[in-house]
Amino acid sequence: MISNKQILYLSHGGGPLPLLGDSGHLEMVATLQQIAHDLPRPTAILLVSAHWEANVPTITAAPHPALIYDYYGFPPQAYAISYPAPGEPELAREVHQHLSKNGFKPELHYQRGFDHGMFVPLKIMYPEADIPCVQLSLIKGLDPVQHIKMGQVLQNIAYDNLLIIGSGFSFHNMQAFFAPQTEETLARNQAFDDWLQETCGSETLSSSERLERLCHWQQAPSARYCHPREEHLLPLHICCGLADEPCSQSFQLNIIGKKSSMFLWSN
Repeated sequence: MISNKQILYLSHGGGPLPLLGDSGHLEMVATLQQIAHDLPRPTAILLVSAHWEANVPTITAAPHPALIYDYYGFPPQAYAISYPAPGEPELAREVHQHLSKNGFKPELHYQRGFDHGMFVPLKIMYPEADIPCVQLSLIKGLDPVQHIKMGQVLQNIAYDNLLIIGSGFSFHNMQAFFAPQTEETLARNQAFDDWLQETCGSETLSSSERLERLCHWQQAPSARYCHPREEHLLPLHICCGLADEPCSQSFQLNIIGKKSSMFLWSN
């Protein structure tokens, strides 16, 4: 079992904008910096990014992964960002082993690098890029039950001071980011975010009730308005399956004008 368990679901904002001084991301940057300051320094980081979907759970296994600039239309400095964090092949093999023993057919990937769902928030939190990192994919089909189970399997990793991050965005309606704000859209955004806060933080919910709500997240208020496609939400399912308890701390903030949340489980 993981000792000194630290689990974080974060909202990673829009592409590289948090690293380019964008005013709509200032609260996000400050929140991530404060979280990193308050957490014990991790020995390694395992991160699930919304920007990687594969047929089976796939794990980066290279000792020195490159970066994938998986965005377009940004100024040249967005493509000069560096984050030379080392990989951690031993951790990758352990993740692979546990998933293999529990009904999954995972693969190790020795060529894939780190996408912006990984290097953008980590450059904010740990700018020295000296903590070994491994990235884990989502599974195509985006079944919430499968992703909760992935989290439950990861409970058995024997790795001291491991920080596990689900990197997504608690609001991810791209059209809404470019549409005028109205009282109705603000209320719909707020209703879903409040539902997330209750689901992840309420101590009156049992573990089974919490996971049941996440399995049927589409029934939440304005769920499909906030997530026309759920890839940015499912890293949260992995975190909740892994944590199996209410979050110890939640953060409700504005990112690009939208109410967004982050959740931390820390012992």
